[in-house]
Amino acid sequence: MPEPKLPARPRPRGPLTSLQLTAVAAVAGLLLAGGTAALAGPYDSSGQRVAEARRAAARPAPGAAGPQAAHRPLTSAGLPSPAPSAGPVLDGLRTGGGDTAGGRGPALAGRLDPLLAVDELGKGPSASVVDLTSGEQVYGNHAARAATPASVTKIATAVAALDALGPDHRIRTRVEKDGHRLVLVGGGDPTLTARAHPGEYASLRTLARRTAEALGTEHGTYTLVYDTSRYAGTTRHPIGPNENLAPVTPLIADEGRLDSSDHGPADRSTDPALDTARRFHDLLAEAGVKLRDEVETGDGKKAPAEDPSGSPKPGDDAKGGEDAKGGEDAKGGEDGGIASVSSAPLATIVERMLTYSDNDIAEHLARQTALATGAKADFKGGARAVHDRLDKLGLPVEDTSFHDGSGLDRADKLTPGLLTALLAEAARKDQPGLRPVLTGLPVAGFTGTLATRYTAEHNKAGTGLVRAKTGTLTGVNTLAGTVVTRSGRLLGFAFMSHDAPDPMAAQAALDKMATALAES
Repeated sequence: MPEPKLPARPRPRGPLTSLQLTAVAAVAGLLLAGGTAALAGPYDSSGQRVAEARRAAARPAPGAAGPQAAHRPLTSAGLPSPAPSAGPVLDGLRTGGGDTAGGRGPALAGRLDPLLAVDELGKGPSASVVDLTSGEQVYGNHAARAATPASVTKIATAVAALDALGPDHRIRTRVEKDGHRLVLVGGGDPTLTARAHPGEYASLRTLARRTAEALGTEHGTYTLVYDTSRYAGTTRHPIGPNENLAPVTPLIADEGRLDSSDHGPADRSTDPALDTARRFHDLLAEAGVKLRDEVETGDGKKAPAEDPSGSPKPGDDAKGGEDAKGGEDAKGGEDGGIASVSSAPLATIVERMLTYSDNDIAEHLARQTALATGAKADFKGGARAVHDRLDKLGLPVEDTSFHDGSGLDRADKLTPGLLTALLAEAARKDQPGLRPVLTGLPVAGFTGTLATRYTAEHNKAGTGLVRAKTGTLTGVNTLAGTVVTRSGRLLGFAFMSHDAPDPMAAQAALDKMATALAES
C-alpha cells in the first residue's frame, strides 16, 4: 500500500477580510513583542500552514510597520520550512484599544453574557478572557469554577512539559549491545515511526540501519531484547481499550495504529511494544543482521519474532527506502548504546499534539514531565507532575484535579481561569520556550480540529482570527485559545460547558462566543 497522504485542508467559505488575512499571518507566528526565533509547526503532506501563510501574505497588514516577512515554500524533501517571524505584523495589530473598540469590561460582558446563557450550553457554563499582552483578565463568568475540561487539558500538559524539558529537548530511542543480545530501549518517543517516509520524526528503519552499520563485520547470531522499563505502572488508560489512545508504553511506533492513519481514531495494537520489537526484528534482518526467531522482554520473557495472528506491524503499509533523515545521533552515546535516533524537538511534538488533539502524545508528555521532575512515570505520577509544574510557575491550580495528560479522564477538573492563565504564561515575553503552546493551536477554518469549523454564517467572521484547542466528551464541550479582535488586540479565552442537550449545538454556541470576541 502506498504511503498515506493526509486529506487536503478544507477551505473557508468566501473571501477573507484584510483583518483575517493579517491575523492568520500574525497568530501563525505568535511571536509577541520583542520577537523570538520562529518555530516550525506540524504540517500535513498538503502543506496546510504553507498554504495558509501564502494566503495571509497576499495583502500587507493594515498599519503594520515595515513589510511582511517572506513566506518560504516547501523544502526539496517536501517538508515545510520554518514559519517566518510575524513580529512586525503583531506590532501593527496592537495599535487599537479602548473599552468599546478593544473589548473591555462592560462592553465585553454585554457581548458575552447573553451568548453564555443560551440553553445550548447546558447547566452553568463558565468563561474567562484575558488580554495576552498585559495578562489582565477582561471578562470572567464563574472563571474559578472547576469543570471537566476534556481535551483542553492538553494545554496544561504542553506548558508543563515545555517548562520542565525545554522546547529543544529530544527523546532518544537506542540500541545497546550485551554480548550476543541487542537491546532495543524505548525512551518514550510517541512520534517514533516505522514507515518509509518519516519526515522529521525518528525512524525505526534508520535505527535498524545504524545498528547494522555499528555491528559491522561482527559475526554471530543475536537475540533481540526490548526494554520498556522507562515507564512504570499500567499501560492502559482508565477508560480502557479505546481507538483514541494506544496502551502507553515507552516503546511504540506509529502510535500502535493498525492502519495507515497518523492522527485521529484508529484500531490500535494491544501490545505496541512487542509489535514494535517484532517490526525492528524484521528491519534488522533486512539490514543483514542475523537474529534468532524470537524477541525477549527485558525480564527474559520470550515471544515469537513473527506474530502468530498475522496482525499488521508498525510500518507494514509503507515498504521502501527513506526520504528523510528521521532522527539524529547515529552513535549511541555515553549510555553504552551502539546506535540511536532522536525525536523532533519537543516544540514540534507539542504543536502536533495540540493541532490534532493527539491523546497518545499527551500521555507520553505527562510521563516525560514526571521523569524530568523525579516523579513516577505512570498515569498518577504524570498527572501530579503536570499539576506541580504549573503550581511552581505560580499558576492558579487551586481546586483543580489532574488524572491524566490527555483529558480523556472525566475526573480531570480545570477552571477557565487556569486555562487563560496558561495561555497568558505562554505569551509572556520572558517565556519564549512556551510559545509552541500558542503556535500549535488549530486555526479556525484552516487546520487541525478547527479545519471544518467557522464556516456557518453566524461564525465565519472568526475564520483565521480564532485559534483554539477543542475539547469534547459526552456531555462536555470546551474551547480555549486566542483571538484577534477587530481593533487588533490579542485575547486569550476559555469557555467550558457541561450537560449540554446537543453536542453539535453546544459546539456552535462556543464558536459563536469566540467569533463575538473577534468582532469586539
